[in-house]
Amino acid sequence: MQLIATAHGNTLENLMLNPTLSDLVGGIQTVTLSDEEARRRGTQKSVLERKAPPTFQVLVEIQAYQRVAIYHDVAQTVDAVLLGMPIAPELRERDATGDLQVSTQAPSKAASEAVERRSTPRLPANGGREILKVYPFGLSWTRVEDAARGLGVPIAIVREPEEADIVVTLKNYYRRKTTRIRNAESQGVPIYIARSNSSTQIASALASVVELRRGPEDQALDEARDAIEQVSNGAEREIELSPQNAYVRKLQHELVERANLSSRSSGHEPFRRVQIFK
Repeated sequence: MQLIATAHGNTLENLMLNPTLSDLVGGIQTVTLSDEEARRRGTQKSVLERKAPPTFQVLVEIQAYQRVAIYHDVAQTVDAVLLGMPIAPELRERDATGDLQVSTQAPSKAASEAVERRSTPRLPANGGREILKVYPFGLSWTRVEDAARGLGVPIAIVREPEEADIVVTLKNYYRRKTTRIRNAESQGVPIYIARSNSSTQIASALASVVELRRGPEDQALDEARDAIEQVSNGAEREIELSPQNAYVRKLQHELVERANLSSRSSGHEPFRRVQIFK
């Protein structure tokens, strides 16, 4: 017996970025690595990983009327995307004579880059967080703004789903699959479900957005703050942070200086890191 299903979305990354549909391909979760594991991988401590086996083993993208792309191992493909590796699906296309042509698409990191753009914030020059554009469907705009204010998340309400970074709606509206919801999904805009129209439930939906969109800078500075607290209260004499680029290390050094502690950078790129001590 073989189970076949369709899902709204033009590409694999559309499904990966949609919190409601991502479980079909295994779902995505933020995982915090140990210092040793992060150093071994050469990555940040917080990374995105697949959280479960995909519901379907094979995925077919309909790219055109006579052309499809086939991913024969969904689990392996999703893992590769999250690791930033290029993927190369099998292409099947029927030509003008009706013959089936089978080829392999050139390896591309487009899916990885799309997931990275949607999963991490872009920081403007002044160091603040970019405003999150939200399209509330069937929800009180005032309650969405109040919930965002309580979380400390700057948002802007937009009038069209295609203009939004995310759509927030209720389960019954999502199930109806209205034109606006379908348009958002086809554009790859993540859709988050609030259990009710209360400020608390809306805040809960927005909180999951904040966690997913936390960038490397946020995570690195949180790590520095935790280390500063441990050194300040005497729990540790010296703490070595995970490797960061020069810009992030500069921000970490500034945090340490404001706490009246000392710090230095050690190691060689790309594994150069900050050490904090009294």
